[in-house]
Amino acid sequence: MLTNWPTAAWLPILLLIGSNVFMTFAWYGHLRYKSSALLTAILVSWLIALPEYILQVPANRYGHDYYSAAQLKTLQEIITLSVFCIFSVTYLGESLRWNHLVAFLFIAAAAYFMFLPTK
Repeated sequence: MLTNWPTAAWLPILLLIGSNVFMTFAWYGHLRYKSSALLTAILVSWLIALPEYILQVPANRYGHDYYSAAQLKTLQEIITLSVFCIFSVTYLGESLRWNHLVAFLFIAAAAYFMFLPTK
């Protein structure tokens, strides 16, 4: 399937997935270590966020050749929610409830409209 897609279409998606994995750990990974000092959590989060930016900036730079900025942002949000679902269940041990899934489905449905042809 991806072989029919131009590199400009799928490369930004792959970079955004990697970027969001790092950012999810930077934003939420410290929740498993609440006994550590807040300053430590902030500094470690910054260190984790650096690779996120190294992936995110090229994702948007290259992606803007194929997608509009609004489409890139929509892709990023869908990827963020997908990565977060996996992270919250596997790393934080939280469960996804039906209302979370319904809310995420509505966001995914909104993304459908973002990618409809405008002409």
